Amino acid sequence: MSAIVALGERSRVEGFELAGVRVVPAEDRAEVRAAWERLGPEVGIVLLTARSRQFLGELLPSRPEVIWTVIPG
Repeated sequence: MSAIVALGERSRVEGFELAGVRVVPAEDRAEVRAAWERLGPEVGIVLLTARSRQFLGELLPSRPEVIWTVIPG
């Protein structure tokens, strides 16, 4: 089974932990990009904040096996 990760600002992603999602807080561009690079092969879905999506930009296609979406709001 693939793991689900929520990646972005702590205040936006911490609630997902209650649903069994692995939370990876990252506040700035460097932290977000480093977290993306550290995602293990078990990760299949990543929930991104709008800000983390902006920070990742061109890196997203580097992991075509990962399904990602932006958290609304």
